[in-house]
Amino acid sequence: MSPPDDLTRITADPVGGGARSEASGADDATRVLSAGAAVDLRPVPMSDATDVGAGALAPGTRVAEFEIARVMGQGGFGVVYEAWDHTLERVVALKEYLPTTLATRSADGTIHPLSERQRETFELGMRSFINEARLLAQFDHPSLVKVYRFWEERGTTYMVMPCYQGRTLRQALAAKGPGGVDEAWLLAVVDGVSQALGVMHAAHCFHRDIAPDNIMLLDGSERPVVLDFGAARRVISDKTQAITVILKPGYAPIEQYAEMPDMKQGAWTDVYALAAVMHLAVTGRVPPPSVGRVMTDGYVPLAGDAALSQRYSPALLSAIDAGLAVRPEARPQSMTELRALLGLGGTTADAAATVLAATAPAASRVAPADPVARAPARRAGVPWMAAGLVLVLVVAGGAWWWAQSSSAPAASAPDVAQGSPAVAAVPAPPAAEPASASTPVQSTAPAPTPPAPAPLPAARTPAESLQALALGAAADVHVTARPTKAEVVVGKDRLAFSVTSNRAGYVYVFLLDSQGELYMLFPNALDKRNQLTPNQTIELPRASWPMEAGGPAGVDRFAVLVSALERDFTQSGVLARGVFAQFPAPVLASLERTRGSGPTPLLGQPICPGGASRCDDVYGVAHFEITEK
Repeated sequence: MSPPDDLTRITADPVGGGARSEASGADDATRVLSAGAAVDLRPVPMSDATDVGAGALAPGTRVAEFEIARVMGQGGFGVVYEAWDHTLERVVALKEYLPTTLATRSADGTIHPLSERQRETFELGMRSFINEARLLAQFDHPSLVKVYRFWEERGTTYMVMPCYQGRTLRQALAAKGPGGVDEAWLLAVVDGVSQALGVMHAAHCFHRDIAPDNIMLLDGSERPVVLDFGAARRVISDKTQAITVILKPGYAPIEQYAEMPDMKQGAWTDVYALAAVMHLAVTGRVPPPSVGRVMTDGYVPLAGDAALSQRYSPALLSAIDAGLAVRPEARPQSMTELRALLGLGGTTADAAATVLAATAPAASRVAPADPVARAPARRAGVPWMAAGLVLVLVVAGGAWWWAQSSSAPAASAPDVAQGSPAVAAVPAPPAAEPASASTPVQSTAPAPTPPAPAPLPAARTPAESLQALALGAAADVHVTARPTKAEVVVGKDRLAFSVTSNRAGYVYVFLLDSQGELYMLFPNALDKRNQLTPNQTIELPRASWPMEAGGPAGVDRFAVLVSALERDFTQSGVLARGVFAQFPAPVLASLERTRGSGPTPLLGQPICPGGASRCDDVYGVAHFEITEK
């Protein structure tokens, strides 16, 4: 169905990290990539320390427990300050969301959008800034930027990170001159970067903007640190810039230029970009743009270059060539495969990414008003393509999406529940004394066997987790949920449903699509709160953004939870990666195995009034299905 002229029709792949505007045919996942680091952590010369940029806070300003010392870097979307942490007495980097083209700072330090027309874009960017902080807070790797904490204040958002000092890889390569770099030095850099990217990929997250500007080499150790996870910039750029401005032509693979059914983005997208970085390091030039190689590939393999073969090993040159293959399937499919070609050996990063979403203390996360936004952010995506649905959204100024991942399948998250349980060692009995006439012989009983650990609950499938929502429902809460049509025709019918409850409450809707992906449909980034009064019926989705059946054929399963209290899903492994939050199956399965006798993690936790630790958790659940044909 063609949308009206005043609507923007968006289709998206749930693991795709991007939406496609049917009017332009351009992939939003390609348009949200930056043309350069808007804010990096490179120090500015001390002579510039007092040069406060547009809207930046002046030295001496206090933000929470942090005192601004100087501006370290500033771009169009934010500022990074060197600051002093008065609580822990250490120097940190404080990053502030400040899109100077959209907002200004008032005399009291509060950030305001320049106009009501720009408020939506400003707020979307700020939400993505928060998602960027959540993303980084989930990982703990020496080559990934670490976020200590983040919060909202003064109309904007802040995150606190280590105060890195160093230079970008681009600066380091320029300093080494045009003759190329030493292979051992280059492999040391790639070793750290590829391990860091492997950690991200194992958590279903892809950087998609690897370039020399986005890799910092720390002073002293030259340890690489991957920078530029600027989700806020990507959202805003999507609404204000053209694709040719945002993509880095030499480093972006072909799948980032346009959405093609047989060219999804994934770990191999970062493989291409990292191979392009290595190409620059050994030749002094970036490879030809991938989009120009589709029709006539003018790329000259490095492995056949006699001059380069005098300086670099065949393994390195062949690995770069393999990583720069135009077709995604022709490249190494993971950082582990690329490392093997480079002779770096295996890495535990791909198989043992640190998934902290379920275990990080709640105090380390920001607590926005809507409960879904409390979840850590990793993957962008909209469920309606996987569910076979096409979502029609009214979005002023164009489509927007967070771009923290791509549409290709990736390595599963680690199974944190597996492994042999630790058993306390039993002390050996003391040695027996020699028997004598005056010493009676005593029999020594064997050491007691330690009790076997309690078996873990059986892992549930996403469908079983969805059904388990009803196990703790109150008997006197009756929820009814009915689809407008139980069977719909792909490309023809719209999808809608109604919800009624005999008790007042907040409405949460879950979807398990026909391909096994589990999402929270409501609340979401656009429709943040739905409440029912007793015996009231509400229709979802709202009339302003109807949904169409978009295939593939199959059964979509829904669960509707009506809760007397708002709920927090922080500890459920949910990933707020775009409009709709997602429950990755591997993370949910691990949480299910470690839940003990508790309810399914999918249920989240009630937000008790007044911040109380315990309160009555009263809710009801209903299920329904929609079959697409």
